[in-house]
Amino acid sequence: MIIASNQFVHITYYNWKRTVNTPDLALPIQDNANPTQRIVKIRRDYNTWVANESIEDYALRYTPKSFRKWSILRVSNTALSAISFLVLEAIGGTIAVNYGMVNALWAILAVGAIIFFTALPISFYAAKYGLDMDLLTRGSSFGYIGSTISSFIYASFTFILFALEAAIMAYALELYFHMPLYIGYLVSALIVIPLVIHGITLINRIQMYSQPIWLVLMALPFFAVFHQDPMIFSRMMNFSGISGGHNEFNLLMFGAATAVGVALIPQIGEQVDFLRFMPEKTELNKWQWNVGVLLAGPGWIFMGMLKMAAGVLLAYLVIQSDMSFLEAVKPTHMYLVGYSYVFNNKELAMAATVLFVVISQVKINMTNAYAGSLAWSNFFARLTHSHPGRVVWVVFNAVIAIILMELDVFEMLEEVLGFYANIAIAWIAAVVADLVINKPLGLSPKGVEFRRAYLYDINPVGVGTMLMASLLSIAAFSGLFGAAAEAFSTFIALGSALIISPIIAWYTKGKYYYARKPYRSIPVQQVQKCVICEKEYEAEDMAHCPAYQGNICSLCCCLDARCNDACKPKARLSSQWIDFSRFVLPKWIWPYLKGGVAHYLLLMCIALAMFGAMLGLIYFHEVSRIENISSVLLKHLQS
Repeated sequence: MIIASNQFVHITYYNWKRTVNTPDLALPIQDNANPTQRIVKIRRDYNTWVANESIEDYALRYTPKSFRKWSILRVSNTALSAISFLVLEAIGGTIAVNYGMVNALWAILAVGAIIFFTALPISFYAAKYGLDMDLLTRGSSFGYIGSTISSFIYASFTFILFALEAAIMAYALELYFHMPLYIGYLVSALIVIPLVIHGITLINRIQMYSQPIWLVLMALPFFAVFHQDPMIFSRMMNFSGISGGHNEFNLLMFGAATAVGVALIPQIGEQVDFLRFMPEKTELNKWQWNVGVLLAGPGWIFMGMLKMAAGVLLAYLVIQSDMSFLEAVKPTHMYLVGYSYVFNNKELAMAATVLFVVISQVKINMTNAYAGSLAWSNFFARLTHSHPGRVVWVVFNAVIAIILMELDVFEMLEEVLGFYANIAIAWIAAVVADLVINKPLGLSPKGVEFRRAYLYDINPVGVGTMLMASLLSIAAFSGLFGAAAEAFSTFIALGSALIISPIIAWYTKGKYYYARKPYRSIPVQQVQKCVICEKEYEAEDMAHCPAYQGNICSLCCCLDARCNDACKPKARLSSQWIDFSRFVLPKWIWPYLKGGVAHYLLLMCIALAMFGAMLGLIYFHEVSRIENISSVLLKHLQS
């Protein structure tokens, strides 16, 4: 079994005067940068995990029309199964306890509006072109290497959500089986792995069969509560949370509560990971297709809003049952109180709670593990130029989630999601701005180009927008611009991204969307053979490679590390970095910006940015821990 890696692919010679001894294998290319380059072509073999598409589900590829074989209903049902996550109830309960009922309900409405309108264009483009979130981001103003940043952000969302959901399941196992939490964490995380390794085929089947059971178990407590206590809602509206004051609308509390909920905005990525299997849109199915994409894409937030509101109600019931505020935000205790309205027997109520929690967690964590494996596959393929298989990254995602659970990530739910939201919304808003503003205005090309062979490594439109919007919102979130800006930091991220993106696109005149014009053979064959792996793929997944003098599939192109982007020498990261350095540095330094010096500066900038981010996170964490304990320590820390 051979892992796909470029050390087995070919040997490259640059500007050597002597010739290769095997001229029949050497393919000369004519290129201004490397006029005498020769590449020895050797067939790439993928290991069985990568070669088996029923396991891979086209992890790093465009999803071909021939593979989109499921019905619209089935794909939509699988995508909507992601709403089973109980973090929604936990978020609803958290913001109700911390900010009061009125502020919580208004925040839920605001979160719903933001997520719906940002998810709408992303869903339709992904379903239309058969692209996952990484490929869509890559072609929507981020560039080939630029989208690795968003892949990391998205992968972080999947393992954070995975850890939160698995922790909820571990609490349920501890409650009913008295299982130690550390064992519960392992069970909750590892049980999902065998269900996910066979990809969309098995996930589809499990989600379809479990959906009716889950819906009944979720709705049952609420029917019982409203039947036995019809006035519960009116009493709940007077709940003011831990403040204990008047339950009135407060603008700053509303903004802070919204920041926690809007951290769920990357959830559209998980919806897209299934929407890309939507069958091709035709005249016969266009109404069903539009409705299916609408409901399974942005439509998930309607059910999400109901679940957050349900969390508000259940948190109030937990507190009314003389439990603590800490217990009120845990879904296990929420639904235990809810099922006590259904069953008079405490053991039955507890058993029903555990059954519901386990089904919910298995359903959502299949989605989290699958989506995380796609994100990590894309991230590491570009960093290492190898692809051992999506299964490896399923296990990797689960291991990270276990570590987070051992660190009690659930206890810091509000802090983790509040900080993460500022970066996540800047990324999503940058993609949305390109789709709904730049493309209609002609500032970016129509369609979505995702193939490495035709893209700049860095497109400053998306990357610049995300970085600037993130910095602004994080600075606001840290209190640099005052209390009002701190509360509305996520709105700052959203608004600034929508403004900055078209400005950069206009300034750069769309230069960085295409490194070269896509090659079109006449006539275009629907199925073409890759010159490297010698397998057939649809034309949309192929690119013309001047180095190999033929068509190459997107994955072989992605994994190639020896050609040095001969097809687009001016679009490489190193070339772009030198151009950027000349733009910001004085002319007398330009002669020194060659080779190792430029590379060293790039690495230093990346390292300094990472160290600065780490120190900022440590500072933020320490401030959040001691600000309510000692004002003296806080002053020493800030000084």
